[in-house]
Parts: sequence; structure tokens; C-alpha cells
Amino acid sequence: MSRKLRYGFTTGACAAAAARGAALLLREGKPAGCAEIDLPAGFCAEFELHAENIEGEVARAFVIKDAGDDPDVTHGVEVHARVRRISSDGVDIRAGVGVGRVTKPGLAVPVGEAAINPVPRRMITDAVREVLPEGGVEVTISIPDGEARAEQTLNARLGILGGLSILGTSGVVKPISHQAWTDTMAVAIDVAIAAGLTTLVCSTGRSSERVALQEFDLPEEGFVMMGDHVAFAAEACHRKGLPHLLVAAQFAKLVKIACGHRQTHVRHSTLDLQQLVAWGHDAGLDHAEAKQLELAHTARELFLRYGPQHPLVRRVAAQALTVLAGWAPGVSVGILLAGYDGKPAGRFGVCPD
Repeated sequence: MSRKLRYGFTTGACAAAAARGAALLLREGKPAGCAEIDLPAGFCAEFELHAENIEGEVARAFVIKDAGDDPDVTHGVEVHARVRRISSDGVDIRAGVGVGRVTKPGLAVPVGEAAINPVPRRMITDAVREVLPEGGVEVTISIPDGEARAEQTLNARLGILGGLSILGTSGVVKPISHQAWTDTMAVAIDVAIAAGLTTLVCSTGRSSERVALQEFDLPEEGFVMMGDHVAFAAEACHRKGLPHLLVAAQFAKLVKIACGHRQTHVRHSTLDLQQLVAWGHDAGLDHAEAKQLELAHTARELFLRYGPQHPLVRRVAAQALTVLAGWAPGVSVGILLAGYDGKPAGRFGVCPD
């Protein structure tokens, strides 16, 4: 029996807990050891505090993020909070070392501000105000290795420079939920629209994106890594009113799109090959070629055998265009077929020159 996967906590929840811990230290003059906060998910969570120290009217503490069983570049990161009293009213939330700053429009935070999203800002404010209900308070959130970790994310492409983002809408990270990926895609599309782009290139992987970067003269905001989440990307383009979607994919992923899989994971490979055989008959293959299709182990094997100009490839591309059009009605759709040699293998549908 497989074990139950553990949920974890967002960077926003960790920042709020660290800020509460530092505020408690400022008020009580002694370390609290842990901080409990209310999460938007509807329950309380307790966080262990580290390196609690106070110097005059400035207190510090940090929380080590536990992302549970969700693979996350921020798992184990130290989220630091520095809290001090100030003469003005309100809670002033600032970005310290390792927290990014927004440089492009289209994000949840205005250009020029710290990349701390609205829900985490509210969580930090509430956590501090429960401890220090009156007067002005300055809270600085920092992540010592945030800039280095951000290099493993899409932050720079989204216009978040200098570090990680403080994110989270529920305070909780669900294991293997894919939500972080789709949330990032939605933000990337918003950034592209805010930059005035009308065409978006969504790639199923790094290899196909490299080919797309060579083929299409678009700003970096025009390229989005959608991974397996093809239907989500297409539906988001439709929902957000983007006129033109280009999908960059290798043949194996194109087959999965043509088969109508909303996610192009490796599942259903046998059924996909059976569908390829049927399409082969539709494309007019003779008996010998059809037999070869039946003996194939992978879609990639067939592509490498027949090449990009084969009628079967065109039949698959035509079906993929039909599926994409169904997911993104009213959006002009094109496909860039990326070869396994790192070169373009074909264009289908509406593609720019």
C-alpha cells in the first residue's frame, strides 16, 4: 500500500509565521520558539522559529519551508522576517535579500514593488497585527539564497528579478498537485497580454521551446513552457482573449494532443498507437506500411522511420489542430513540429513567417 502524501506550506505562510514570531519577540522580549497562524485554507498551523534575536527595536526570526511531498525548488528554503516599529501608521511590508521585485506589468503586484502577492501580504499583516495591534510596523521578508534558487524558476521571464516570489492563496501546498505549474502559466499569459502581444508560443518541453525560439521572432514574454498541461494553456488563451496560439511539440506529444489527452503524460501509450494505426489507414497507407505501424513500440519510432513529410504526420497534425480549436474556440491555432534533431520539422495551421 502506498503511503499518504504529506501536504506542505507556501512561502507566504512561512513569511507570515516568521513575521509573527519576530513580532512576538519584539513584544515579549524573549523567543517564542514557535508561531501559530491562521491559514486561508481554514485551519491553524504551527511553525518552528529559528535564530530569534532582538536588538533594540528590531527583532528577527526565520522559518524553514516544508513543501511536504510536493517537488518544489523552495523546499527547505529559509524565509526570514525582520520586524521593527516605525513612526508612521500601518504595516509596511518590504522585500529584503533574495525576494524578487516586479519589473513587468501583468502580475498581481504593480511594477516596482516587491514580489509578495496580495494574499501573503494580508497574511503577514494579520499575523503582525494580532501581536502588535497599534502603531506602525515595518516588516522585511528575505530569503538568503533566493536569488540563486530563482534561477531554477521562470521568474526572470515573468519579470521578477532579484529573487523568489512570496506566493500562496491557501497557505498550503498540495502534493503533486500541478497547481504551481498552471498558476505560473496563467501569470505568464497575463504578462504576455500586458506586454501587448497577440501571439503566444506554448511549448511542451525544453527541446521544442529551443526550436520555437529559433523560428519565431517574439519577445521572451511570448514563450510559455506549458509542459503536459496543453488543454489548460489553450483554454486559458481562450478565456483571456489571446488571438493567436502556437503550440510547439515533438511528434510523440503531438500524437497525445491529437488523441484528445488534456495532459500529455506518458499514459495511454498503447491506445495512442492503436489510434495511429487507424489514422494511417485514413491517410491511405498500403497494407505493408499499416503492418509496420502495428508493430511499432513508440510514436517517436514511427516519426524517425517515416519522416516529417509522411501523410501520417500530416493526418496527426490536422487532428491535433481540431482538438486545440475545440479547447480554444475563436483562437487562431498553429503548430510547430519540432524534430528530435533539434530542428523544425513542419508547420501546420496558422503560423507566422
